[in-house]
Amino acid sequence: MLHSVMIHEHERGLLFRDGVFSELLRPGRHRVFDPLRKVRIEKISVRKPWLAHADLEVIVKSGALEGQVRVLDLKDHERALVWINGRLSAVCGTGLHVLWTVFDDVRVELVDARAVRFEHPELPVILATSTGAQRLEVADVPAGWIGLAFLNGRLAATLSPGVHAFWRGEGAVKIVQVDLREQASDIAGQEIMTADKVTLRLNAVVSYRVVDAVKAVTEVEGHVQALYRQAQLALRAVVGTRELDALLADKDGVAAELEGILKARVAPFGLDVRAVGIRDVILPGEMKEILNRVTAARKAAEASLITRREETAAMRSQANTARIFESTPALMRLRELEVLEKVAEKANLSVILGDGGLTERIVKML
Repeated sequence: MLHSVMIHEHERGLLFRDGVFSELLRPGRHRVFDPLRKVRIEKISVRKPWLAHADLEVIVKSGALEGQVRVLDLKDHERALVWINGRLSAVCGTGLHVLWTVFDDVRVELVDARAVRFEHPELPVILATSTGAQRLEVADVPAGWIGLAFLNGRLAATLSPGVHAFWRGEGAVKIVQVDLREQASDIAGQEIMTADKVTLRLNAVVSYRVVDAVKAVTEVEGHVQALYRQAQLALRAVVGTRELDALLADKDGVAAELEGILKARVAPFGLDVRAVGIRDVILPGEMKEILNRVTAARKAAEASLITRREETAAMRSQANTARIFESTPALMRLRELEVLEKVAEKANLSVILGDGGLTERIVKML
């Protein structure tokens, strides 16, 4: 007929009559009259902060838990950060949540998830919890990059380098990361015809930076590919107006003109071209042979011209020397002595000099 139950300090009792919650039993001994054996008492430890029960909503609405628990009834757009004894315990989503406050210090932060982007000074701690990782989508933007957050197809935020979080289930969130560092793009060889109908292949390299990430993402599909296509078109436009000889002689001029054209074409895409260089000019095999022969002939002609110039200079020098000797006999006599000195180094020579010239007075040579 009577139920006698002892509720300890760390416990609470849930009394049900005929399957319906009736009251909360606090610490102490309780005697419950039960002639029809329809009373059920459940003991629950309040040392465990979270209260979970199949009839939780009925128990909370009865008001029997007042002063013993912290009740969270979160709407669809609400989230709650629950701190127990100064430590983050969970990130709660929509629904009813109940925590015992008998032995624990419970602190709750309510957050409106309709903002989608979630910012908090303790974000790394929040993301480290299982419920935080479950309810938040994370974007990690590296140094030198920028992130663009699109919500339901519209730009919602620009993300600087670092870790950023967004609430799941509050819209379609897409994160696009853009590299803001200076980059180089190789423009592979393509066959181009010059103004004098010579077909060649030309390789170039383009250095560029993204200066407007929003334009680079929204104005064109794939800004790198767009830059590549525009560079190829610009190469055709620049090379097609030049003859082969002019192209080979002024590759720096070609690169400068190409840079100017490319800057104007990719500026609407949020790109800034820093430099353009011509790496290789590849000619067909037969054209190489022709140019080699032309080069060889040009070099031979240059060598012949130089030789003739040297011979002319030597003859002019000899003529000048002869005129000097003719006008100055003493210098001629000195020149003759120098020649004899050189001859005497290799042979015995006897010379008799008179009043006339040396050639007239040579008497004996041994």
